[in-house]
Amino acid sequence: MSLTRRGLLAAGGAVGAVAASAARATARPDHGRPGGSVRTGFDRLAADGYRPLSGQRVGIVTNPTGITQDARHIVDVMHGDDRVDLTAVFGPEHGFRGTAQAGGSEGRHDDPATGLPVYDTYLKSGQPLADIFTASGVDTVVFDIQDAGARFYTYIWTLYDCMEAAALAGKRFVVLDRPNPVTGRDALGPVLHPDFATFVGRRPVSQAHGMTVTELALLFNGEFLAKPVELETVRMSGWRRSEFFDATGLPWVPPSPNMPTPDTALVYSGTCLFEGTNLSEGRGTTRPFELLGAEGIDRRWAEAANALELPGVRFREAYFAPSFSKFEGITVGGVQLHVHDRESFDPVRTGIALLVTAKRTWSGFAWRSDNWIDKLTGSARVRTMIDAGAGTDEVAGAWEDELAAFRAVRRSYLRYR
Repeated sequence: MSLTRRGLLAAGGAVGAVAASAARATARPDHGRPGGSVRTGFDRLAADGYRPLSGQRVGIVTNPTGITQDARHIVDVMHGDDRVDLTAVFGPEHGFRGTAQAGGSEGRHDDPATGLPVYDTYLKSGQPLADIFTASGVDTVVFDIQDAGARFYTYIWTLYDCMEAAALAGKRFVVLDRPNPVTGRDALGPVLHPDFATFVGRRPVSQAHGMTVTELALLFNGEFLAKPVELETVRMSGWRRSEFFDATGLPWVPPSPNMPTPDTALVYSGTCLFEGTNLSEGRGTTRPFELLGAEGIDRRWAEAANALELPGVRFREAYFAPSFSKFEGITVGGVQLHVHDRESFDPVRTGIALLVTAKRTWSGFAWRSDNWIDKLTGSARVRTMIDAGAGTDEVAGAWEDELAAFRAVRRSYLRYR
């Protein structure tokens, strides 16, 4: 028997899967949280012998988060397994192997590890993306990327664009599920208004959607796509809507360079709003989106934020010098968020409160000149209300009706308890 690289990969996959299964059975029985064991959509697909992909030429949309329980990349595993015919990879923002920073991708190339052709999907949609799927020669497009739970995290719109393009190209579409790292308990925040649709929000979804990627795929197909795609989803087992990521037993891989930990994801749907201001959102630090600041800010911002007594979070006066992005190499003042009660913490309301208090305590506060804040919040309302002097309660109250309507639609597509 000759050993090829493909054979070695397959053997390693089998050994890794058996070892991971045995470890779960003996060390982490799935009855009780924390410390439970979740099997991802990919884990269940592989355990089923890739049956939904049988007889298909398969292409996969993924990035470094597409890993197994034993932290091997699913493309390497699938390439080494004769039960599935993986013929192409499609890379999103930051690239398939994750070599690009925000706003970048890896371009068209052949993957050095597997020899597979890698096609660039970043900022491509509609017929041009459908043409890429057609040129790749695949029959079925698979999606497996870890989301962060926020409407403006672009991977869910990569999912949307790829579903739309697959429908145009006449391809099947299979979505493999992974946990929402900040739970799937509820939807929070303003809902995007159609006039403000961009790649950080294509359709009317709330700012924190509280859904998994398979649930979002079902929502997109059922509510938003003019031509629904032939869709199949592979759910997780062992995941509960109330779980944060650290209760899943899964390894965390940063979905993007500035999402280093599940703690980042916890605050991201609120503090990413500072991308729409002249303050640093902490890019270029070891705590992006947990550190916020600018030149000239002092302790008064933290004091004002703490005075609101927001549930589940405290604010520390902080000073930092970003290594890149806004204020590169300059020491700035601001706040660090310390979430002490995840169950009661509301990231979107907290983000609004921080915008309100930053504007009131720092005379240098300004929105980005392109009004990017409107794209992030989904309308001009948050910006104009804060400029008019509205407080946190008033701003948050303005989206209650639209959020209630989205929650009602969302409920039909939830698949976990």
